[in-house]
Amino acid sequence: MLRALLLAPPGAGKGTQGELLAKERGVPHLATGDMLRRHVAEGTDIGKQAQAYMEKGELVPDEVVNQLVGQAVAGDTPLDGFVLDGFPRTLEQAQLAYDWGQANNRTFNAVVSLVVPEDELVRRMLARGEQHGRADDTEETVHRRQLVYEESTKPLLEFYRQRGILTEVDGVGTVDEVVARIRAAIDALSAD
Repeated sequence: MLRALLLAPPGAGKGTQGELLAKERGVPHLATGDMLRRHVAEGTDIGKQAQAYMEKGELVPDEVVNQLVGQAVAGDTPLDGFVLDGFPRTLEQAQLAYDWGQANNRTFNAVVSLVVPEDELVRRMLARGEQHGRADDTEETVHRRQLVYEESTKPLLEFYRQRGILTEVDGVGTVDEVVARIRAAIDALSAD
């Protein structure tokens, strides 16, 4: 059963790719960004805690995100498989997820890092903000989110590389081209 994590900077297409991959493999797609935006829109306590951070392009605190993901993955009926995007974003979250996976025989079996040049990321995000009205896709926030990714999330690449489950995939191209590369990379990891 596929338990995959998509790591990528904001705007790389991990949501789109995650949805396609999850549907193809018959597992749920868990996107923490979507979950957080839903909580903000609904005005929940979690949404209120997250909103200020999201508006500034900063990471939502670990305890809030851990609670969201924990409910989704380990709720009443723990998931056997999933495609997760947007979590973990910090080494603390990665270690928590890894420890939980080890204890529950549900560790990630594939971590895919989508590689996209920064100028392409900025272009995509500004277009998405205009097209979909994403309040967190302003030019200032876009640049801040790229910086936060570099500082907080990039160290996860080494964390997963050391565990032998990281693969890097070119994230530039059509949606179909990129998902085909992701599929091939995951299949190659499974064959090892």
